[in-house]
Amino acid sequence: MFINTKKFAIGVGCAFALSVGTVTGAAADNGYGGPYGFGSVASAADIAKIDIDVMPDGRGAPPGQGTYEEGKVVYADTCAACHGEDMSKPVPGTGAAALRGGRGSLTSGAPNKTIESYWPYASTVFDFVKRAMPLHAPGSMTDDEIYAVVAYILAEGDIIGKDVVMNADMIGKVQMPNRNGFIADPRPDIFNYE
Repeated sequence: MFINTKKFAIGVGCAFALSVGTVTGAAADNGYGGPYGFGSVASAADIAKIDIDVMPDGRGAPPGQGTYEEGKVVYADTCAACHGEDMSKPVPGTGAAALRGGRGSLTSGAPNKTIESYWPYASTVFDFVKRAMPLHAPGSMTDDEIYAVVAYILAEGDIIGKDVVMNADMIGKVQMPNRNGFIADPRPDIFNYE
């Protein structure tokens, strides 16, 4: 199921605000986050720091670019210690997942969920790397490094050519092998990319 995270977050926030309002009654905001006296209202700059989602069609992708050759260096320096040199055999004890291989395995009884076999959108790869990698320092990679490592991973999995420059325009155009392997929630209030 795909969920529009912005609408989900707003819905959860509204539900939380309603429940707090019900519990606390009409307690006045003291300027420090309401009746509890801590926190502050998020500024546009605060929100921009975490509003980093990239939609399947590429909307939301930041400026920047990366190539296969650049990604090869970034991968060796940043990713190989956990995901392994060839991306199909993670380093034991790291808890890392394989990134390559597994095509056709999802219905085999022994699925191998990799970027190549499971992930429906290249934008999801970008988004995950930006938010969560490397494990010891999530969020430390530049957008150019992320584009480069995504280009490298996708090219090594024969999803794109080694000559493709990955950028905000290209990320939404990549045709992932499992792009049709998911059933999207058809409700317009949940699944609406327009």
